[in-house]
Amino acid sequence: MSIFSRLTMRRTEFGLLILAAILIAVAMVNLEVSLGNELTREVLYIVFGYVGVFTIAHLALCFLAPYADQIMLPVAALLNGLGLIMIYRLDSALGNSMATRQVMWTLVGVVLMVVVLAFIRDHKILSRFSYLLGAIGLVLLALPMAWPIQPETAADAKIWITLGPFSIQPGEFSKILLLLFFAQLLVNKRALFTVAGYRIFGMEFPRLRDLAPILLVWAIALLIMAGENDFGPALLLFATVLGMLYLATSRASWLLIGVVLVAIGGFGVYQISDKIQNRFSLFLDPVGNWDTSSQLAQALFGMSWGGIMGSGLGQGYPHIVPVAWSDFILSTIGEELGLIGLAAVLVLFTIFVSRGMRTALLVKDSYGKLVAAGLSLTLAIQIFVVTGGISALMPMTGLTTPFMSAGGSSLMANYILLGLILRISDSASRPAQVPVAGGLPVGNGADVDNAPAPLGTDTSFHQAVR
Repeated sequence: MSIFSRLTMRRTEFGLLILAAILIAVAMVNLEVSLGNELTREVLYIVFGYVGVFTIAHLALCFLAPYADQIMLPVAALLNGLGLIMIYRLDSALGNSMATRQVMWTLVGVVLMVVVLAFIRDHKILSRFSYLLGAIGLVLLALPMAWPIQPETAADAKIWITLGPFSIQPGEFSKILLLLFFAQLLVNKRALFTVAGYRIFGMEFPRLRDLAPILLVWAIALLIMAGENDFGPALLLFATVLGMLYLATSRASWLLIGVVLVAIGGFGVYQISDKIQNRFSLFLDPVGNWDTSSQLAQALFGMSWGGIMGSGLGQGYPHIVPVAWSDFILSTIGEELGLIGLAAVLVLFTIFVSRGMRTALLVKDSYGKLVAAGLSLTLAIQIFVVTGGISALMPMTGLTTPFMSAGGSSLMANYILLGLILRISDSASRPAQVPVAGGLPVGNGADVDNAPAPLGTDTSFHQAVR
C-alpha cells in the first residue's frame, strides 16, 4: 500500500483534526483578546505544539492502524485542546505556567499511544499475559501506600509517588492493566456465570463460588479506600468491572449485587474515614459549608453565574475555585462557556465512548469485545462521576476529567487507553482479504466508516450493549 493510499484512507480523521486545530487556535486568540493581552510566544508555542503533536498522531495511525476508527482521535484532540485553553486561562489569572507543561505531557501521551500501536500488532496477544498484567496492576495500585509520604500530601489521599522532580499517579495506569486482566478472566469464566446459578424472584443469581471475581474486586476497592484514603479510583474500578460482568452475561442480578456491595463498603469506609465523612457532608449541604471548604460552593456559584451562555472566555472568575485546573476543570467550562459549552463537552465524551462501544460490537473475539467495552465504560463512568461531583449530585471523588485536566499521569494513561481501542478497531474493521504481513496490513482497503461491518458471534454481548 502506497503512502498516498494510507493518507487518503484516513481523510475523515485528517479533516476533523484540521477543524479541531482551527477551533482551538481561534479560541486561544479570542481568549488573549478578551484578557487584553498581545499574542505572546507562549501562545504560539501552545498552538503550534498542539498542531505538531496531533500531526504526529495522525501520521502514525496512517501507517500503524490505517483501518482504525477515524472519529476518536479528533474528539480526543478537541477535548485536549479545550483543556489546554482552560488551563492557559487559569495560568493568566494565577501566574502559573501549567499550559506549556500540558503540551509536553500531551506529546508524551501521544508518543505512548504510538508505542502501543507499534508494539501491539494484535490485541489478542495481551490475553496471554493477563495474569502478569493483573499482578503488575495490583502492585502499581498499592505502590502509593508503601511509598515514602511527601510532606505536601501527608494529610491528603496517598495516590501519588514522587520520582525526582516528577509526581506520578500509578493508579491511572493500573486500572488499564487490571481491566485487561478481568477481561480475560471473564472470557474464561463466562460459561459459569451464564449457565449455573439460582433463580430468585424472577432473576438469575450466580452461585456463591462464582461470586469470587466480583468479591475480589470489592475487597481490592475497600483496601484502596482504606489504605490510600481515597474512594475515587476504587469506585471507578469496581463500577467498571461490574459493568463488564453485565455486558458479558446480560444478567441484571450482577448490578443488584454490585449496588448492595457498594452500599456495604461505602458505609464501612464512611465509619473510619474523616475525609469521606467531610465530603459526604459537603455533598448534603455544599453552600452551607462554604466557609470550611469553598471548592464545591465556589464552583456552583461560578456555574450559576455563567448560566446558559456563559460569562465568556476570560470574563469569569474560575481561578477562585481551588485546583480548578484538575478536579474542577468542568466547572471552569461551565462558568465561562455556560451550560451550552459544558453540554458540548459532554456530547464530545459521549461520541468518544459510543465509538469505543461500536468497536466492541464490530470486533469478533470475546476478549477484544470486553477490552474495548471495558475501556470505554471506565471513561463513561469517570465522566459521570466527575460531572455529578461538580454539580453536587454525588460526593466529590477526586477523579480527573480525561484528556482535559492538568497533569501527566492522566493524559498518558488516557492516550494508552485510546491506543488500545484503536488497535482493536483496526483489527475489527480490516477487510478479510487484507493479510497482515510483518504486522502491517497490505493490499487495498476502504475507509473505516465505509468498510463492511463484521458481525460478532457474541449475541448476549450485543444485546447488553444495545
